[in-house]
Amino acid sequence: MVLVAGCGTPGSGAGDGTARSAGAGPVASGGLPPVIDRVPTRDRVVFLTYDDGAERDPGFIDLVRARALPVSLFLTDSVTGPGYAHFARLRAVGASLQNHTLDHRALRGLPYAGQRAEICGQQRKLRSRFGIRATLFRPPYGTYDTTTLKAAADCGIRAVIASRATLETDGHLTYTAGPQRLNPGDIIAVPSVETPSLTLAERTARLLEELEERGLKVGKLETYVSRISPSGA
Repeated sequence: MVLVAGCGTPGSGAGDGTARSAGAGPVASGGLPPVIDRVPTRDRVVFLTYDDGAERDPGFIDLVRARALPVSLFLTDSVTGPGYAHFARLRAVGASLQNHTLDHRALRGLPYAGQRAEICGQQRKLRSRFGIRATLFRPPYGTYDTTTLKAAADCGIRAVIASRATLETDGHLTYTAGPQRLNPGDIIAVPSVETPSLTLAERTARLLEELEERGLKVGKLETYVSRISPSGA
């Protein structure tokens, strides 16, 4: 089982001297987009986010349609490749498509021009493929720096999305820090897997059972982020 490009560890931090604890909620400064691993809310919702676009499970489309799941998909052009039609079908049943760079390069430490090319380049791909302008961005490997945030802002990104929990290949959750359980507002990352033991639909269905047991539902991430984004998007 291989996680695509190491995206199983989002939220590993800025690495530029910015102190931040997992589960701390939005962090932003100087007009830059906030970095979010959970959304402060009293609503009993959590957020499902899927990375890269390597897994194209038809059963996942059926699950999203049947359960009306407002999932967010962070797509990388070089990974998604010829599979954009699959994600068009997911968008048609309610999924949101967001930015995960052109080529899945580790951005931290790259010059501004290189980071902007990765982020803005994928913005253009998503616009040409789907006619949309992504407002959320997840950096590959979960690493970023202040230059990343500046480039993201200049590409029209309103929030950088990390996560507090990761759905592993066996369908179980692991946590970055803090309480080892789901709480309202938590963002869950689902990395792509090249040879999963469980399909994407199966892993998601198991997670939904856990959410139901805890009295939690899946919320639409963009709606909740818009309430805390500096731009008030």
